[in-house]
Amino acid sequence: MISEVVVSEQVIEGVVMGSIVQVVTGVEKNIGFIVRRILPSAKIRMVGPFVFFDHMGPASFLKDTTEGDVRPHPHIGLATVTFLFSGAMVHRDHLGHVQRITPGDVNWMSSGRGIVHSERIPEDIRQQQQAVQGLQMWVALPQDQEADAPGFWHYPASVIPVIQAAGYTIQLLAGSAFGKTSPVATHSPTLYAVGTIRAGQSLILDATYSERAVYTVKGNIALNGTTLHQGELGVLAAEDGIVLYAEEDSTFMLLGGEPLGQRYVWWNFVSTDKETIEHAKLAWENDDTSLFPPIAGEVERIPLP
Repeated sequence: MISEVVVSEQVIEGVVMGSIVQVVTGVEKNIGFIVRRILPSAKIRMVGPFVFFDHMGPASFLKDTTEGDVRPHPHIGLATVTFLFSGAMVHRDHLGHVQRITPGDVNWMSSGRGIVHSERIPEDIRQQQQAVQGLQMWVALPQDQEADAPGFWHYPASVIPVIQAAGYTIQLLAGSAFGKTSPVATHSPTLYAVGTIRAGQSLILDATYSERAVYTVKGNIALNGTTLHQGELGVLAAEDGIVLYAEEDSTFMLLGGEPLGQRYVWWNFVSTDKETIEHAKLAWENDDTSLFPPIAGEVERIPLP
């Protein structure tokens, strides 16, 4: 997906209440369809390695159109992580990967020094008017991996660990938590999980990672008594034993990890170095195929802003 133009560095401001140090309310953006943009925000730029977070949909797309398709575009210095609740998408990249993404799967694409990809709505999803809803995340790459070769990995829902207890179910998409470890390979210590919880139930969040946040996808939850409404991200204090309580049937996500330090973000480019971003801008504008090769079968591209 495509970020707004912004240069970011990590800023965490004061304590809001109890175990939540900051609350971020997503802002709706139209990128050909409506998404709720959570990160980066004016209040906080990163949580662990997570530098970008869009909640897309639920949205249905017109039949016999390309509405909702994201045409070929470039990335550097990050890994995209795509997770769907409903519908499907098709990923294509210049490395030759063509992958349908379905609910519960984890799609992990590392841009390294440069990659080009597209994300399109499958024809059957469009014709059947199935709603597409999911989460698109970017994690920054460690500085010593920013210039690595790009890569792509797909993990079907069947290999993702599931934690089930009375009243809640959690899919552990990346990292280690709740006594299990995800097979998804990350570039730095990273936590990413999605869960559903029934009204009146609770679970304990331990401080395994330095930075953590909870996002309410649907419903309302409370964290040590402070309510987090639908569409809000609560950045947690670094303490053990935070109680997540469902005020109603809810869907939530947990993200975090170890901080990587300042990152600059411009459009689809992330780097520790502004000059690297300037080089990528010129390469895309000038159709430099040595850095950004074409995708087989694609004839469109999104121009530089």
